[in-house]
Amino acid sequence: MNAVLMIGVGVFLCAVFTVLGIWHRAIQAAEDERLFRQMREAEAQGSNQALTQHPQIDIGQCIGCGSCVQACPEHGVLALVEGKACLVNASGCVGHGCCETACPVGALVVGLGDIAARSDIPLLDNEGETSVPGLFIIGELGGIGLIRHAIVQGTGAVEAIHRRLQEDSVPEDGRAPLDLLIVGCGPSGIAASLRAHELGMRFAVIDQDDLGGTVRKYPRNKMTLTQPVDLPVYGRMKRTQYRKEELIELWEGVFSSTGIKVRAGVKLAGLDQRDDGTFSATTSAGEIVCRHCILALGRRGTPRRLGVPGEESEKVLYRLIDVVDYADLPLLVVGGGDSAIEAALALAAQPGNRVVLSYRRNAFFRIKQRNREHIEAARQEGRVEVFFNSQVERIDPGETVLALNSDAGERIGGQVVPAEFVFVFAGGEPPFPLLKGMGIKFGGSARDEAGHAMKGGG
Repeated sequence: MNAVLMIGVGVFLCAVFTVLGIWHRAIQAAEDERLFRQMREAEAQGSNQALTQHPQIDIGQCIGCGSCVQACPEHGVLALVEGKACLVNASGCVGHGCCETACPVGALVVGLGDIAARSDIPLLDNEGETSVPGLFIIGELGGIGLIRHAIVQGTGAVEAIHRRLQEDSVPEDGRAPLDLLIVGCGPSGIAASLRAHELGMRFAVIDQDDLGGTVRKYPRNKMTLTQPVDLPVYGRMKRTQYRKEELIELWEGVFSSTGIKVRAGVKLAGLDQRDDGTFSATTSAGEIVCRHCILALGRRGTPRRLGVPGEESEKVLYRLIDVVDYADLPLLVVGGGDSAIEAALALAAQPGNRVVLSYRRNAFFRIKQRNREHIEAARQEGRVEVFFNSQVERIDPGETVLALNSDAGERIGGQVVPAEFVFVFAGGEPPFPLLKGMGIKFGGSARDEAGHAMKGGG
């Protein structure tokens, strides 16, 4: 009897495990199909292409543990598909590197990958030097995002230049060129400046705006991820998050203590290499001669204008600094990137605001997954009204006229939108023509004629 009972229990358990196995496989198949669908949507939207450094996954080495997925701070970038790690929404990756650290078998490395076909990434060697000897690019302009990476790269480029100066010393006098000109004073330029000061180099720092670069333009109280990193002169930045104002105050304090002066409001117009290998930089404040130059310009450049009647109004703005200045107002935000969506959401959170978002395409492309979720929720709740396939035709006092287009781009109607202020986030004009005029080669170009191997972003 016991034997019969045991056989019965065994058959029952076998059946249960079989059913559970089938159920688990069905759930996994459905999840894989959902992820495949998401990847197809990402490809259609253009968000399958990474903008900066991102995980390079060795599928053969991946064990499918999911550690990288759990470690990623940007929701929806990585997922397990058919038991392997996969980059689902590449444009959402900003290169935190948490996934690389979390992987127990070293199956992925965060970097730019093959940039052979990317005309938006300059060719750099491992020290950040461009195809023009003595001319370096650091930070966002070279495809390297995040403050932590920018600080490391800025420090490393200056140390490489200092080694060369030690090997090829030049007598110092009042007429000698500067050792280094640093163009741009965002996170990478700040680190480069501080390290140059530590090493006793003769250098100058210019910025068309002021110390802080893009960070200074962030909205008030925006939280910024850094991860612990060593900032020259200051030491260890131990916290993982800083408010924008805290970072600016920290950087200003360090610069004040060192006596480093940033020549704010000075714009670089051109850079020529002279016969003796030195550079002549043409700026809005005159000529600067230097032996080496670091470009830490960022990628956004000058804000892109709409080119429509009424845009010269003082109520047309290209950045949102302090959201609390705007309440009980009808507002229009133009653009479909992360900056536009974050601005629309922040403005919609202020009491009494009526926010409209106009975007020229038929869906949001290349935005972070959390922003996609938040803007969709705001639309559903009526906090933000979105007009896809729309473009600003005219900006009048108190209102703006939108052209409503078909998916093919044909005008099919118009819409008058009440707007006391118009915030334009149409991207920036990257300084690529300026760089190419200097002789800098980008991905897709032939190998450097001097013969040294180039790698995107260092």
